[in-house]
Amino acid sequence: MPPHPRRTRPWTAALVKERPRPERIRTRAGGWRLAVATVCFGAFMGQLDASIVTLAYGGLRSEFHASLAAVEWVSLAYLLTLVALLVPVGRLADAHGRKLFYLYGFLVFTAASAACALAPSLAVLVAFRVLQAAGAAMMQANSVALVTTSAPRAKMRAALGVQAAAQALGLALGPTVGGALVAGLGWRWVFAVNVPVGVAALVAGQYLLPRTRTRSPAAGSDRLGPVLLAVATTALLLALSMMSGLTVPAWAVAALFALAAAAARGFVLRERRAAHPLVDPALLRRRAVSTGLAAALGAYLVLFGPLVLVPVVLTGAGSSELYAGLVLTALPAGFALAATCAERVLPKALGDRSRCLLGAAVAVAALAAMLVLPLTTGPLVPLLALLGLGLGAFTPANNALVMGAIPAASSGTGGGLVNMARGLGTAFGIALVTLALHHSGAAGPHRAVAVLLAAALLVAAAAWLGPTRRGPSPGRAAGDAGG
Repeated sequence: MPPHPRRTRPWTAALVKERPRPERIRTRAGGWRLAVATVCFGAFMGQLDASIVTLAYGGLRSEFHASLAAVEWVSLAYLLTLVALLVPVGRLADAHGRKLFYLYGFLVFTAASAACALAPSLAVLVAFRVLQAAGAAMMQANSVALVTTSAPRAKMRAALGVQAAAQALGLALGPTVGGALVAGLGWRWVFAVNVPVGVAALVAGQYLLPRTRTRSPAAGSDRLGPVLLAVATTALLLALSMMSGLTVPAWAVAALFALAAAAARGFVLRERRAAHPLVDPALLRRRAVSTGLAAALGAYLVLFGPLVLVPVVLTGAGSSELYAGLVLTALPAGFALAATCAERVLPKALGDRSRCLLGAAVAVAALAAMLVLPLTTGPLVPLLALLGLGLGAFTPANNALVMGAIPAASSGTGGGLVNMARGLGTAFGIALVTLALHHSGAAGPHRAVAVLLAAALLVAAAAWLGPTRRGPSPGRAAGDAGG
């Protein structure tokens, strides 16, 4: 007699299966817009969190009697965890369901945010930030994939632009919201503010996000790859941080650089030989993917570098932090405007590669002007806005090129690669600008601008070396947005 088939209880099935959208939403002509809007919750929260936490440093130092170097781990632990987990989580989501992982990510992120708000010590707070980053990785690894598999192919670039605008809005509101929360309610509310937004996003996602129709088979995992990647990035960022003002012996810095180089070399060798590599070499051999990821890293380096540079320059000249934050808002405001409106303003015949080149050229022009002009309010506001416009035009088109070159069944992996490149760019933007400011004395601000200009030129070069036209799109399954 054959064994009785194992039955799955309804509550257990709900934990491992994606719920379909209501029929009236699934068949609605503009239903994909509701899915994109839901993903924008996560895009907004992620960037709001990225730009809001640094404003809590003063309160954390006072309450926990900690040094700035110790408090910086509240951000560093989050970022390193995010970079290490984005790609493996994306691969798991490709196999088991992107909507499922996205919603679980929101649940973990929201719960960890509440725990951060209640943390009794700095060490506990850092631990909860690691957990929060794990949830953020589940969200971010799937955000681009959910947008590209929800929107019609003809609307993909516009949908990615809306998502980029939501990111820019979170980035722009961060300094203002963070300053108001810390001044009025205390640092704990910097984390607690995520909770109501997260609850709303969980409810919306359950009903508005489509089920995953195209999946990759669950293959073996590369457990060593993420460890080597984490060691390489952590050691390199720690070495850069030590060179930026921490009092440590020179041999420790040299040892960290050697460890980073060895781990990076080991990671490359591992990915070439692993049966199921963390970063599929076959994907990176596609020129649109490799050049697009390099450009994404450089673009986010350029975007986040001024978040360190501008406040240092203006407060050093006697301006308040609130005033510096208002000036800095010109950058994400320009980014949001271009990301949202480029599709309507630029000619329809202008392809993704041409838009990338145009955006990169505008960014290079803005930084070149900043290099020769005084870094005061008068020149900074229009030049930051111009820089934001260039990056806002570049980012959605570059994302569309990368995701258009990746098969739909691997879109979660592709989204993880894009966000990993962004995370690394963010980290290096902050680290390299800080390094330039520390070692260059009075010339530090313009040396930092030179670093950003060099990165923008590399972005332009990557866009130039990209494919001259988008090849036949792998496309997505017809039913991918239907569930």
